[in-house]
Order: sequence, then structure tokens, then C-alpha cells
Amino acid sequence: MLNKSKGNMYAFVTHTWNTVKGKCPHDCQYCYMKRWGKQRETYFDEKELKTDLGTGNFIFIGSSCDMWANSIKPDWIFKTLFNCTYFFQNKYLFQTKNPKRINTVLHLLPENSVLGTTIETNRVYPQMGKTVAPTRRAEEMQRLSMVGFETMITIEPIFDFDMVLVDYIRRGNPKWVNIGADSGGHKLPEPPAGKVRELIAELLKFTEVKLKKNLNRILNK
Repeated sequence: MLNKSKGNMYAFVTHTWNTVKGKCPHDCQYCYMKRWGKQRETYFDEKELKTDLGTGNFIFIGSSCDMWANSIKPDWIFKTLFNCTYFFQNKYLFQTKNPKRINTVLHLLPENSVLGTTIETNRVYPQMGKTVAPTRRAEEMQRLSMVGFETMITIEPIFDFDMVLVDYIRRGNPKWVNIGADSGGHKLPEPPAGKVRELIAELLKFTEVKLKKNLNRILNK
């Protein structure tokens, strides 16, 4: 099913589409899907391949489960990408916490794809589950930024960080950066307002910054 974008989704995304469903292998503590209770194991929904993705849409592929996690079957990724390519008049966002895997299928991506990753901080916190370390995500985004696709980076939910985070972001040469805060009351180790403002000022020196409304909770403290 092609779902209209709503709620806390990116403002620039019009729809979401998920072929890979169930429990995300990264198991981040703050994953918004956990609010719905216990999830079944990860699976591929073949029925989704019959979905008409339309034209002129900006679709976030895999918004509910990271289809680029190492444990996801390659065949699931191939089928998803093939369907996107068929609906070539759309724009697609592929965002993952394992960008290295995107590098293995660049030849299968639709031409009008935006490639992104999440870098919540330069540090490693237990709440980040089984994700690839932020420094490795930055390295892989640097590689992806050199292959001709637009890139973007999301800092959400923002964790406390060191200013070296700016260098992590710069490596990916993002056309824009999204910054947002935790919306689920997970009591994450968040940065003070002053540090967030300093981060924004540094990022604006080389890219566009899009702030989510939920960031006001931190900025207005």
C-alpha cells in the first residue's frame, strides 16, 4: 500500500512504501514502530509488489523497517528496487543506518533517488541498538556522495554529541540535513539548546538545514 505521508514524517516526502516489514534488525530503543507493541519477525510482503506507486511522488522506501540491514535477504531488496524503477516518474528516498549496503546495488537504483543515513551523534550509546557505528556510516556516505546521487543526512533523534559531528556530516556532502528530537519520551541523553544552535550554525556554512517541529522542545529550554 502506498501511504500518504503524515505525522512526524519529513515534510518533503509525499508517501511511504514498505515491502520489508516486521521487527527492524537494528532494534533501536527509540524506534517509533515499537509503540504498536510486539512485532512479528522481519518478512517480505509480496502483495506490496502489486502497489501502483503513481507518478510525481516523493516516496520514502522502507520507512518502518530498515531494508538495508545486513540480515535482510538480497532478493527482497532487488524486488523492491525493480518495482521503483518501473515507476520511474517518482522520486525516491532510501535512508538507512547501514549505507555500505546501498553501495553494493548502485546500478539498480532509480536515477531520481536520494540516498540518506541517520547520524544521531558521533558517539555510541546503548539506546542505538545493533546499528553500525556513526563513524562508519559517515565513511560510507562519503563514498555514496561521489557516485552522482543526491545525499541527505538526518540527525534524529539527536543525542548529545561532540562538535566533531560536523565533520561526520560534511563527509557525506548532503544537499540538506534534517534535525529532530525524540518524540516518544525515551529519556535519551540529549544535548543542551546552546550546543544544538552551535551545530546548526556550523552546518549552515555548507548545507541546508531542515528543522523538525519536535526540536523546539530542546531549543526552547
